[in-house]
Amino acid sequence: MAVRKLVEGVYEVGVQHWDRREFDELIPLPEGTTYNAYVVMGSDKTALIDTVDPSKSHILFSNLRELGVKNIDYIISNHAEQDHSGTIPKLLELFPSAKVVTNAKAKGMLMDLLHIPEDKFQIIKEGDEVDLGGKTLTFYMTPWVHWPETMVTFLKEDGIVFSCDFFGAHLASSELFAEKDDRVYDAAKRYYAEIMMPFRVSIKKNVQKVKELEPRMIAPSHGPVYDDPSFIISAYEDWISDEVKREVVVAYISMHGSTEKMVEKLYDELVKRKIKTVLFNLSVADIGEFAMALVDAAAMVVASPTVLGGLHPKVAYALSLANALRPKLKLVGIMGSYGWGGMMPKQVRDLLSGLRVEYTQDLLVKGLPKEEDYRRIEELADEIVSRL
Repeated sequence: MAVRKLVEGVYEVGVQHWDRREFDELIPLPEGTTYNAYVVMGSDKTALIDTVDPSKSHILFSNLRELGVKNIDYIISNHAEQDHSGTIPKLLELFPSAKVVTNAKAKGMLMDLLHIPEDKFQIIKEGDEVDLGGKTLTFYMTPWVHWPETMVTFLKEDGIVFSCDFFGAHLASSELFAEKDDRVYDAAKRYYAEIMMPFRVSIKKNVQKVKELEPRMIAPSHGPVYDDPSFIISAYEDWISDEVKREVVVAYISMHGSTEKMVEKLYDELVKRKIKTVLFNLSVADIGEFAMALVDAAAMVVASPTVLGGLHPKVAYALSLANALRPKLKLVGIMGSYGWGGMMPKQVRDLLSGLRVEYTQDLLVKGLPKEEDYRRIEELADEIVSRL
């Protein structure tokens, strides 16, 4: 992996993990990911901002050798999660005089997660600075983006915000800087949906904090560097706003075709009414794309057959995820086919108990839908449109 230059004295020395396909044993990574780490060289001292996943530490060390780094004075830890902090112990063996610079809350987490000795830390707080000699690092707390200890590091002279997970994207690329295209936008939106969306209220405050720094560059620890920060900031401002779009997400499973026929009818009726509608067959859907669709949608329809009188387990999983992600949804509809038990609607409401949503009239069909059931689906489409 090559060393890549941002500006004079600032280099990206991390790793592109092209073939990683799952994160946290949960999140699909169709485009791989990166673990970005940044060397900042002042006239007096050198800092490394964040590290890499321990499985790729050898690449980080190779890049440091290529760059000719003889000593690291400071290891800045913006976030304690191991894909960014996990190589700190090995770095401290290579550079025993280095100090781990972070905030008090992160210190405790790093000691718990990595057993870093307490005397290795230099604790900073909001607005504190570290002078490297012509390169000044200033630290700003950004709690709950997406852990409680997260912070960003601002390189004052060059206007670079090192944001760690904030503004990140799971996207491996040979390009250092972000192209303003759909691929980068979609990767960043997917990342926001899967990781940041539950913390939308906190993120609003922290986006404003970063904007007030008037950065010339935003350098996250996943994905490309934004040499035009307005691209990613404006995207975040859209995603974190309270506004929703006239879009309906339909999440469904059908075991023997009855629920699928209901979904097809609802889709046709919503499209006739000029409502953008996205279908997710949860037996095959990419759960990350489902999360992305929830970022903007005003409504979700849950359609499931019953399994032993209750909700299909794959639908239950998707709803548990939606409840944890806390999207801006305003309206939820419930429909499906059953054989002998109808507990499914209550289970849906229980699984989505964390969302502040209203519900349409439930629409359950015994067995295969009949003409009267299709008329009820037309009425459901009308209700959704009127309530959007």
